[in-house]
Amino acid sequence: MTGRVIDGVRLAATIREDVAARAAALAKKGIKPGLAVILVGQDPASQVYVRNKVAACEKAGLHSVLEQYPADMTQDALLSRIETLNVDPHIHGILVQLPLPKHIDSHRVIETIAAQKDVDGFHISNAGLLMTGTPLFRPCTPYGVMKMLESEQVVLRGAVAVIVGASNIVGKPMAMLLQAAGATVTICNSKTRDLAWHTRHADIVVVATGKPGMVTGDMIKPGAIVIDVGINRSADGKLCGDVDYASVKEVAGAITPVPGGVGPMTIAMLLVNTLEAAERAQLPSTSR
Repeated sequence: MTGRVIDGVRLAATIREDVAARAAALAKKGIKPGLAVILVGQDPASQVYVRNKVAACEKAGLHSVLEQYPADMTQDALLSRIETLNVDPHIHGILVQLPLPKHIDSHRVIETIAAQKDVDGFHISNAGLLMTGTPLFRPCTPYGVMKMLESEQVVLRGAVAVIVGASNIVGKPMAMLLQAAGATVTICNSKTRDLAWHTRHADIVVVATGKPGMVTGDMIKPGAIVIDVGINRSADGKLCGDVDYASVKEVAGAITPVPGGVGPMTIAMLLVNTLEAAERAQLPSTSR
């Protein structure tokens, strides 16, 4: 068996087309969805990520603002800037690129972003809404994974899902979304005893640990759906995921590649969240 490839690039393009159409409809009403992206410091990977996000916004007809600050920016200055953006009617989404310099408390920063503009879905209010099954914003990467599973017509109700990685950004919200869809979910991590036992019993495996190649073909049940969220650099400098693609592809029913899998979907869902924030801002306050 050779697993079919879940093409994140193609699916993301379809989602971006829908975003562009909805943004054009808002533009006719004089509204342009706006996203502010804040980058503190000169981390090369972060610079690439924010450029991609801003470019995607522009292509979809969204207004984007990229604000870059030096690594020695004070926490108070950053919080003050976020508070200004919170009340800017032209900005519907605020994203602060992580990681931040060590002297800045990322939790404090996230909690300063207005919940209704937290298009990353990391604010404690949004995390709580997700936990209770009534999300305002779904975190972009797990949201993208759900769309990929939907595109593959994966039956989630009753399915056994294993998530390897328990971060607030991917693992935990991924578990909440899968559970809400009716899956039986187990959260593992890189130190889980006999990790392979868990993954071999799963219909769906989502891997997000930041450890290249840690899930191999002998750890996967034949026909399982494997979603690789990881993005790493191999010894030869090539991009690779947390899954050993070559061996897993021969066992899985479907698998996401790296690059070209979850990454484009994360950006696409950021656009969706920003657009929905703009649409929601036009509703009467009692309807939000």
